[in-house]
Amino acid sequence: MTERTGCVVIGGGPAGMVAGLLLARAGVEVTVLEKHADFLRDFRGDTVHPSTLTLLDELGLGERFHALPHSELRAAGFPQENGDMMKLADFTRLKVPHPYIAMVPQWDFLDLLAESARKEPTFVLRMETECTGLVREHGRVAGITYRTAAGETGELRADLVIAADGRWSLARREAGLVPREYDCPFDVWWFRLSRGEGEEGGMLLPKMRDRRFAVPLPRPDFYQVAYLAPKGEDLREQGIEAFRENVTQICPEFTDRVHELETMDDVKFLDVRLNLLPKWHVEGLLCVGDAAHAMSPIGGVGINLAVQDAVAAATLLAEPLRRGRPTQADLAKVRARRLAPTLLVQGLQRLLHRGVVRAVMNGKRNGPPAPMIKAFARFPRLSYLPARLLGLGLRPEHAPAFARRPMEPVARD
Repeated sequence: MTERTGCVVIGGGPAGMVAGLLLARAGVEVTVLEKHADFLRDFRGDTVHPSTLTLLDELGLGERFHALPHSELRAAGFPQENGDMMKLADFTRLKVPHPYIAMVPQWDFLDLLAESARKEPTFVLRMETECTGLVREHGRVAGITYRTAAGETGELRADLVIAADGRWSLARREAGLVPREYDCPFDVWWFRLSRGEGEEGGMLLPKMRDRRFAVPLPRPDFYQVAYLAPKGEDLREQGIEAFRENVTQICPEFTDRVHELETMDDVKFLDVRLNLLPKWHVEGLLCVGDAAHAMSPIGGVGINLAVQDAVAAATLLAEPLRRGRPTQADLAKVRARRLAPTLLVQGLQRLLHRGVVRAVMNGKRNGPPAPMIKAFARFPRLSYLPARLLGLGLRPEHAPAFARRPMEPVARD
C-alpha cells in the first residue's frame, strides 16, 4: 500500500515529537513513526534544561509540564577530597524563567507532546510502526517503507523525510551518511536505587574515587545512577556482587540499599558515542538530534540539543513544506544554524572526557585538574559560563510565531 503525507518523521523521541508538533501547528501534513507501542523505556534522557522549559512555555505547555512529577537541579559540581565543593555550573545565575534542570521521566514528556500534537488536524502519530528503508525517486529520497507490529508493510511518500531515529539511525545509513567518530573513554551502566525522604537533591554531584566514577541523579522518589566504566569493559562478567561492591566503594551512602540490585538484569548498558555528521542531509532527507550528532551523557545535553535542532528545522522548513518540496539549500540551512552550538558543546564534552573522566579512570586523580579547581574557587562567577552553555546553549531556539499558543491550564480533579 502506498500513502502520501507532507513530511514523515522517523522516531518518536524528543526531536521527532517536537518537529512533528511544530510542523503540524504550521499547517503541514506530518506523520511521526514510532516503532514501540508506547514511550515507556527506562534510562532515556530525562533532563529537560532551561532552554527547553522556556520553549514549553512558548508552546503553551509549561504549566502542564510542571504538573508532572519531577525534581529540580539548580547546580552541578564536584566534591573535593578536603570536603569542599567546587560548583562548576550554577543555573540560578541564568536570567531565565526556569533556572534549573528538570528531571522528569521522558515518557511523561513525550506523552505531553503527543497529546498536544494530536489536537492538530494535520498531525498523525503511528505507534508500532517501524521504518524499514527509504524510497528513492529520480535520485532523491521520496519517502520511506514501513512495517507494523502486525506485519503489515507499505510505502509512505513525502516531500521531506526527517530522520530523528537516534544514534544508530537506519535512515542515515540508508542515505549513505557516515558520521565522524570522536574518542570516548567510557560506557555507562544505568540503574536505580531508592531515595529516602529528606535526602538532598538540588545539586548534581558526580562521585570519583579509586578509578571509579558515578553520577547519582536525584529523582522525586529514587536515584537514577550512572556508573561509568572504561569503554569495552563488560561488567556483567563480574557479576552482581562485584558490581554492588564497586557501587558502595564510590557511593558509601548507598550501602544500605545496594541490595535492591538483585541481578545484572537490573543494570542497563549504554554504549556511549560522540560523533558528528559532516553533512546532515541528502535531497529529500534531513537528520536531526542523535542521528546528526550523538552526544556524550556528560552534562545531559543530548535531549536539549535534539529539541533545538527540531525547532530550527520546523522554523526554517515550514514555509518550504507548505509550498512543496524543500530544496537542498533549504535543508542545508538547518545544519548551518545548529553546527556551532553542537561543536561547542561537543568540544566541552571532549575536554571533560580527557581532563576529568579519563584521568579518574587512569588513577591520576579523583576530580578535576587542580588549575580548574583553583580558578572556580577564586572566581565563583565562572560557574555562569558552563551553566549558560549546558542550560541554554550557544543559540537557544524559540518557538516560531505560528507554533505559539496561550498557556494551557492544568486539569484539576
